[in-house]
Amino acid sequence: MKSALNVLLTAALAVSGAALAQTAQSAPAPQAALAPTNAAQLAAEARDLAARARAAYPAGSASIDQPLWKQAAERAEAAVGAAPANPDILKLRAQIYTEVGFWKQAEAGWRAYFALAPVAAGQNEARAAGNVQYNLGYAAYTRGQATQAAAYFKACLTLDPQSVPCATWAARTALESGDYALAQTLYAQALSLAPQDKSLNYFALVARNAGTYGPAATQAFSRAYASLDAGRRAEALAGFQEAARSAPNFPEAQREAGRLALELGDTQAALSAYQALTALPGATASDRYNLALAQEGQQYGLKAVQTFRTAYSKYAAGDRAGAEAGFLQATGENLTYAKAWAWLGRVRYERKDYAGAAEAYGRAVALDPNDKSSAYFLKLAQQGK
Repeated sequence: MKSALNVLLTAALAVSGAALAQTAQSAPAPQAALAPTNAAQLAAEARDLAARARAAYPAGSASIDQPLWKQAAERAEAAVGAAPANPDILKLRAQIYTEVGFWKQAEAGWRAYFALAPVAAGQNEARAAGNVQYNLGYAAYTRGQATQAAAYFKACLTLDPQSVPCATWAARTALESGDYALAQTLYAQALSLAPQDKSLNYFALVARNAGTYGPAATQAFSRAYASLDAGRRAEALAGFQEAARSAPNFPEAQREAGRLALELGDTQAALSAYQALTALPGATASDRYNLALAQEGQQYGLKAVQTFRTAYSKYAAGDRAGAEAGFLQATGENLTYAKAWAWLGRVRYERKDYAGAAEAYGRAVALDPNDKSSAYFLKLAQQGK
């Protein structure tokens, strides 16, 4: 295991090269002027400074730029300089760099430690080193360096086979690279660890169907999903649209584009997506509902239509007062929305507000003379019966 881990980490370093320049930071150098020079005492000071840093700074904010953490790393480097063959001190240095997210220094630190103290995959030290590989891999992925990212994620899984993030992103990288067989294997591994994860189940299905859509559409879709996860919704919509253009038979790309367009209030984009989607085999009742929503939204405005549909849901649930308020709001959002006027007339008529019902039904009939139902109830409301 010692040799396997050493080979693994060495290979990952060789792949990464100088890829992860950490904002012009450099590792704290051993301080020749630091006193005392006893390795054990320097290590004790490093541990004490790290403990003080954890107490002083907000949880999850650890950074090499924070003075206490910087001093802790300096003491650890000095301790290693004084006792380079002491595995406990090497581990301390690696742990400090890992905790502050100084990933390249952490990687080198764990490699030095494993050279002296072999560990089995899944042990605490291996899992910590695996987390370092994951973060290096994710950084490479965000830079578009798929080969490097894949190597890091593979290294992570060798160190920590139970890591769901590593299995997930190893699978995602394989999927985007067009290695669909590997992607399916890795998604199966990830699902064995997190079988209820909806995103994993979703992408496992995408991986199974990816050969049908091709690498360009699959990569665009995956990147769009990552943008969506990061909250960049406009960017995500553009990505889903790109995937749909590359593979018009890609239902999930059309569905995600339509859904996101509705959220963003872009009814034209939603209409285009749902029209394409409902023409494909396997379109659902929800897809057809959203197509109707987009069509009606184009005519009356999406906000008014959504308000109307919310009000209708309240009516169906027996909340007549809430429904009436919603129908009234929808008419205010678009004065030409005949259906909203008709339903406003209905709830008023049902509570025997005949004057109010006549007003609403009158507006509905004026906007849509072919609405025979509204015309009928308008006469009844005018007669007060």
